[in-house]
Amino acid sequence: MADKIAEIDTPAFVVDEAIANRNIKRFQEYCEKQGLALRPHIKTHKTVHFAKVQMDAGAVGITCQKISEAEVMADAGIDDILITYNIVGDAKLQRLRMLADRVKKLSVTADSAAVIKGLNAAFEHAENPLTVLVECDTGAGRCGVQSPDEAAELALLIKNTRGLKFGGLMTYPAVGGQPNVAEFMCAAVDLLKEKGILCPVVSSGGSPDMWSAKTDGVVTEYRIGTYIYNDRSLVENGSCDWDDCAGHVLVTIVSMPAEGRAIIDAGSKVLTSDLLGFSDYGHVVERPDIKIVSLSEEHGTLNYDAEKSLEIGQKLKIVPNHVCVVSNMFDRIWLRKENGRHEMLTIDARGMVL
Repeated sequence: MADKIAEIDTPAFVVDEAIANRNIKRFQEYCEKQGLALRPHIKTHKTVHFAKVQMDAGAVGITCQKISEAEVMADAGIDDILITYNIVGDAKLQRLRMLADRVKKLSVTADSAAVIKGLNAAFEHAENPLTVLVECDTGAGRCGVQSPDEAAELALLIKNTRGLKFGGLMTYPAVGGQPNVAEFMCAAVDLLKEKGILCPVVSSGGSPDMWSAKTDGVVTEYRIGTYIYNDRSLVENGSCDWDDCAGHVLVTIVSMPAEGRAIIDAGSKVLTSDLLGFSDYGHVVERPDIKIVSLSEEHGTLNYDAEKSLEIGQKLKIVPNHVCVVSNMFDRIWLRKENGRHEMLTIDARGMVL
């Protein structure tokens, strides 16, 4: 417990609970107006606390990227989980099979016959089939089938596979790629209809385009992660303002070795090396003129206007370029309560990357 931010040892990750809750409520209301089911991605906060806040606000379930994240959330009683990742290998498939017995509704994605074959090997004799969505590449150039025809073919394969159940289509689009999503998914759904296959879910997502999310007559669900904290990248693209950023890295100046140069106690093991198109490593809230020009493991180098004073021992708040990766660098966060006090909150799924 800390009454004042000055009492918090650094480097630290500090989250303003009121702002995070406001972000959750605001986008939940937006999705409800658009007729979209909201399935937030917990990879940003990785905490049971905020996952439950999102569910209580109206989310239909949560999204996880890895089985280990899903296991943590299942242990906490969250029972509607979508894992948006190709699950490959006997060890992971065995864990997935056990996870399915612990939650009410478990879904995964697949983008190839090879992945589907592995899933079926694990679930062929299960009491209940595993729900599988076909992942589609609508322009981001990551995982996913490359055409609506391929999507329909995989959907048919899933439908005809004993241990599996076709659950719909899923994509993570490129920024600004919503028109591509609509075109691709409409074509795929039409092909599924021709094959007599119902498509219960069409899942899209992405925080950068959150305020333009809509059904486009085909999308039923939206997945989003960064929106709960927001970060420098989202401010830059106009998705939020600095006042909407709930997560900050608190640092201390530990050295001032030369005029116009200072060193903070946070390097790549805290702020991470994600640039996301920026030339420096975060936004200093109190001093936007300061540039975090380089990082080593435990040191961050600041360049600043020497006419504007800094001093050793001074604390600064930094909005990171990409807040999701920062969450995974800490075991705990300092949660700023509405009464101004700070409490420690465990990042339950920190390091869960398997």
